[in-house]
Amino acid sequence: MRTKRFMIGAGIVVAATLAGRSVAAHHSFAAEFDATKPVTLKGAVTKLEWANPHIWVYLDVKDDQGSVQQWQCEGGPPNTLTRNGWSQNSLKYGDQVTIEGVLAKDGSKTCNARVVKLPDGRSVFAGSSGGDAPPPPKQ
Repeated sequence: MRTKRFMIGAGIVVAATLAGRSVAAHHSFAAEFDATKPVTLKGAVTKLEWANPHIWVYLDVKDDQGSVQQWQCEGGPPNTLTRNGWSQNSLKYGDQVTIEGVLAKDGSKTCNARVVKLPDGRSVFAGSSGGDAPPPPKQ
């Protein structure tokens, strides 16, 4: 009987600890990004992390002096992006893309992506946590 209670108690402690970690690991858009600082990045994809809770696209972007800067752009959850017409196979190493988003508050080369122009020319909503999807293109 004591062993059973101990196991139940231990399970509750583990579950509570794990739940607390996932909540603490997630962040609010306003805490990390500045919606008043838009950025447009054009560069080559160096890496794509397609996993929950957000995808990350890594780019090499040339600055005004021609130096390569390494950027990371946070997108939405994979499920949201799939519903918006793209997948982890939409971007490959070396693909040239354009990402519109907003800068991180900490001054790092990090952005929250709003729209990504894919190599095939389509512009897709990046699942930004900063607001609604942009309106569909006019035809």
